[in-house]
Amino acid sequence: MAHTIINSQNAPAPIGPYSQATMANGTLYVSGQIPLHPQTGELVSSSIEDETHQVMKNLEAILTEAGMDFSNVLKCSIFVKDMNNFGRINEIYGSYFTSNPPARETVEVSRLPKDVNVEISCIAFK
Repeated sequence: MAHTIINSQNAPAPIGPYSQATMANGTLYVSGQIPLHPQTGELVSSSIEDETHQVMKNLEAILTEAGMDFSNVLKCSIFVKDMNNFGRINEIYGSYFTSNPPARETVEVSRLPKDVNVEISCIAFK
């Protein structure tokens, strides 16, 4: 099966041996995004709301590079360091899906890359 690597200059460069996203047969698989600012490479960590917005902006940049937007998203996976932040994360996350939100799971984990508080990946279809 042929697939295409998707990379956006408007999202952080991968910090390991992976691509920002891959597309196969119209389905886009977006790697987990953390709250790294794409231009500065600095973590956004002023609040869980700001972290979540940055994660969503990073996802949006990759979706845009693939010719998609949040309406194309079929499923998201949210990884959180502290489930007590779920309500605040959910409020920001929900603002990006104004109609027909995708399927999703949210999982509390003990640790995330660069010790961030939230990471989100998604699958989208064109």
